[in-house]
Amino acid sequence: MTDVDIENQIADRAQLRTVYREPAQGVLDKVIDHIDEGAAGFIARSPFVVLATSTDGRGDASPRGGPPGFVRVLDEHRLAWGDLTGNNRLDSFGNIVEQPDIGMLFIVPGVLETLRLSGSASLVQDQQILEACAIDGRLPKTAVVVTVQECYIQCGAALRRSGLWDTDTWPDDESRPSGAAILKDHLGTDIPADDIEAGLKDYYDNHIWVAGGRDD
Repeated sequence: MTDVDIENQIADRAQLRTVYREPAQGVLDKVIDHIDEGAAGFIARSPFVVLATSTDGRGDASPRGGPPGFVRVLDEHRLAWGDLTGNNRLDSFGNIVEQPDIGMLFIVPGVLETLRLSGSASLVQDQQILEACAIDGRLPKTAVVVTVQECYIQCGAALRRSGLWDTDTWPDDESRPSGAAILKDHLGTDIPADDIEAGLKDYYDNHIWVAGGRDD
């Protein structure tokens, strides 16, 4: 990679709109302020969510996964999910405590459309909410409750262009990026990438909670 000088930066929304046409009215009208029946059904089938939080001017996007429906719809204005075993950095949870604004992108395997949701989040230890978020009888330590402000289905252009669900586009074993090798460079360690790979596999196989399995 080489350094690149960036010029002609767009300074504000007014200038941005001079570059792009106005959106179609339907794109604006589809945004609702609650979780309707269709959105609730999408959430119930989603095993993976991209969670966007921020604090002190720093944005953060984090993956969240579990069995389909691990994010619970409490009512038409609120949803919640419990904590799952992670690395204990608590980036997203710490951000929510400091700055409640949140964005979520729900994904259902094989479906081109995604569901976008934004609102205000809080981290709670309310017993009733924790019980509502329990999976396989596992009661979480905390739960995130989101009060919905915007909810809408996102067109499938991005997933269609990416070919995400088309296995013919997936890289073969030899050309897939190695998370272990990247982690080795991040850490600046002399530990061989193969050893790091083995450690990651042991962590995934034996030390994280999975539905119907371990509770570590």
